[in-house]
Amino acid sequence: LVCILSSRSPSSLVRASVLIPCVSSLPSLPVPPLQQTCERYLSLLEPIVEVHELKRTKQLVEKFLESGGVGEKLQRSLERKAQNTNNWLTDYMVQTDYLDNRLPVVVYSNNSGAFPRMDFRDKQGQIRCAAEIMRAILDFKTMVDNEMLPVDYLGGKPLCMKQYSQMLSSCSIPGLEGDSIVFHSKTSCPSNQFTVAHNSQFFMVDVYNSDGTPMTVHQLCVQLERICNSSLETNTEPVGILTTLNRDYWSKCYDRLVQDQTNKEALLAIQRSICVVCLDKAMPHVPDEMYCRRNALQMMHGGGSQWNSANRWFDKSVQFIIGEDGAFGNNISHSCADGTIAMALIDYVLNSIKKLEIIQSPMVPLPMPQKLHFSITPDIKKAIEEAKENLDINILLFNHFGKNVLKANKMSSDAFVQMAIQLAYYRVHQQHCPSYEAASMRMFKQGRVCEIPSTSSASVAFATAFDDPKTQKAEKRDLLMKAIKVHKWSTNMEISGQTLFGHFLGLQCQATETNIPMPEIFTDTSFVKAFDYRLATSQVPSNSGCLPCAGPYQLEAYDICYKLLENDMTFVVSAFKTSKENNPAQLNQALEDALLDMRTILEI
Repeated sequence: LVCILSSRSPSSLVRASVLIPCVSSLPSLPVPPLQQTCERYLSLLEPIVEVHELKRTKQLVEKFLESGGVGEKLQRSLERKAQNTNNWLTDYMVQTDYLDNRLPVVVYSNNSGAFPRMDFRDKQGQIRCAAEIMRAILDFKTMVDNEMLPVDYLGGKPLCMKQYSQMLSSCSIPGLEGDSIVFHSKTSCPSNQFTVAHNSQFFMVDVYNSDGTPMTVHQLCVQLERICNSSLETNTEPVGILTTLNRDYWSKCYDRLVQDQTNKEALLAIQRSICVVCLDKAMPHVPDEMYCRRNALQMMHGGGSQWNSANRWFDKSVQFIIGEDGAFGNNISHSCADGTIAMALIDYVLNSIKKLEIIQSPMVPLPMPQKLHFSITPDIKKAIEEAKENLDINILLFNHFGKNVLKANKMSSDAFVQMAIQLAYYRVHQQHCPSYEAASMRMFKQGRVCEIPSTSSASVAFATAFDDPKTQKAEKRDLLMKAIKVHKWSTNMEISGQTLFGHFLGLQCQATETNIPMPEIFTDTSFVKAFDYRLATSQVPSNSGCLPCAGPYQLEAYDICYKLLENDMTFVVSAFKTSKENNPAQLNQALEDALLDMRTILEI
């Protein structure tokens, strides 16, 4: 079953004991009014483009909105599509953002979570922890399969739960013109195996007994010990490293691989499996103050080809990673699930392993894990050698204050942090840039994510005036409150289905599908500037101490993941080392300073 189908929510989720069928009454995603979207677009451009560019774009917008014109035709076409589908945007968004994107999925697309170090430092501890995680995943899978998973709520409203059924047993498949996603969980014969990676070798391991019951932790330990004992040395080509490549390059390698029947069967086994469990070798020791950063990089890309980057299958929807030195985290394919969905799985797994006990199981014969074999040609071996990564991450643990202080000042915590990010960026780069915050659209059927514009005329006025010695404290506070009000309004518009960028994307896709020449409004330089985001931000709530991590979606951009708690905040800033202008450590320092400086204007 091949289906063509980002990302993280700005608000905390509440889970309630309601069953999945109860959300069938969720509304379909509406199509925003065309006039409204165009007005929001012009407002978005004001602080970003030059005066002459804005004048030119206003003329293009007027032409686009003419009665009987191309805009009206595309709007009606999109409205007809919306009448015949639950969600007119999701397929377009996934196709454009992930499947058509030719950059590598590692760092650019996949996101990950890094956790505090586990309480073991040896192979037996690693095996025990991995077995507990595997059993917890099976329990979670049972709840999803039986539609017994508690429904997520946001602001008292139920959210769409479909992504949970798509997260396990799915995989991206590289293609020359675009990738595809396979979902095997709902097929007539779903897989009953996990893929286990150890020393850059891959094994298929049965995780259910012959009577259909999940294997116990003890049984899974036995299976993992067998795998580790049969792969003590890396003596095969590290095929997994190919999944880190540019998608066009990887798709060519993939096509050559599947021409061999052994390779084809091995690839299909990985794709069908429930998920991947990566048993990593220990990374080089670092001081405690550097561990969080090192662990985040390990979860995002494996630490490099000389360490664990080949001990991955980055196309797989879910990978749990356990290091022999106690490292623990995961890597999630963004094309299959949003960050909040992945975080719910992580929270469940961590809560479950605290309660699991290793009970001695009856001595019944267990099927031997099957090692996957690949036939590697010289050109594939060359591609393996060329795979590499280039990412820089900086982590800010901000413990000066948290949500409680902001709530006491009757201020939106998330909007306050967004304005701090705007101020920090301006201080570092002395300019403003297009930026967005990812938000959930799961209040609608099959909803995924939308983009809240973070840069506005109000945010620019605030950031520009803040360090001006002529600006009084009361005026700074007033400008901050105006900027926060605008951001909250934009947030409410987006999560209620009035999406700006999504609407334009839908209209562009309608032009392509109906063979209408692309309107000038979408080929204008202002349009390119408006959505050439240099700051991608997202708040990712977690109940388990997870450190959310993501890479920039392009070479010149920053990505900022953050977590807000009652008394502290955590920020993970990433950028590519090849970008001479971007410096994650410098931006994080500016962010800490901005948060502290902004607190002073609250106390008037």
